[in-house]
Amino acid sequence: KQIVGGTLSDTTPSDLRTNFVSSKSAGEFATLYRENNLHGGHVIKLGPGNDQAAEEALNAWPDGLHIGGGITLENCQKWLDLGAEKVIVTSYLFPSGRFSLERLQAVSQKTGKERLVVDVSCRRRDDKWIVAMNKWQDMTDMEVNQESLDLLSEYCSEFLIHAADVEGLCQGIDQELVTKLGEWVKIPTTYAGGAKDIGDLDLVDKLSAGKVDLTFGRHCWGFPVGN
Repeated sequence: KQIVGGTLSDTTPSDLRTNFVSSKSAGEFATLYRENNLHGGHVIKLGPGNDQAAEEALNAWPDGLHIGGGITLENCQKWLDLGAEKVIVTSYLFPSGRFSLERLQAVSQKTGKERLVVDVSCRRRDDKWIVAMNKWQDMTDMEVNQESLDLLSEYCSEFLIHAADVEGLCQGIDQELVTKLGEWVKIPTTYAGGAKDIGDLDLVDKLSAGKVDLTFGRHCWGFPVGN
């Protein structure tokens, strides 16, 4: 499914809105990626009941996909053993909404820096972008800026950054955020949120001076995934 990010809510699940629902399973999409040798596709578990579908995807494209959603120190190695190329972590790094360098260091040590992606998905507050966690519902104490990205990049090999306010709307990317990311990032970075057509690939490349990639997403929600 392609979910409108701003409608995700544990308290009012009926508010959830989607722009697209596929008839294909996560495994079928993973097979398509494998057949086209597409590495680094994202399997994001946005809610309970997704593990079986996620495992199906990893079985279909072993060592080809990145998996996120509920990744912790306790289960990160499990997902690598199940076939993930990399794991993506966000909420675990922010107990009670406060960034924990100790947790980041522990996960990085366990997975190895090269197999860890840090998701610094964010929501705009005035003229700043603040990292959001728990399906983008809760704000943290971390601002996305040069300082925070430099710190995080010491322990991971890649960033994934959803602009949650425009995620799933298909009405255009957050151009200001992409421009800033082009100034700030020093490691491979993928932006997601609002892409409406193939022309946005060139726009992101131009705004970021070639430093940021773009993903077109179809997130999975609930179980069975994709149905």
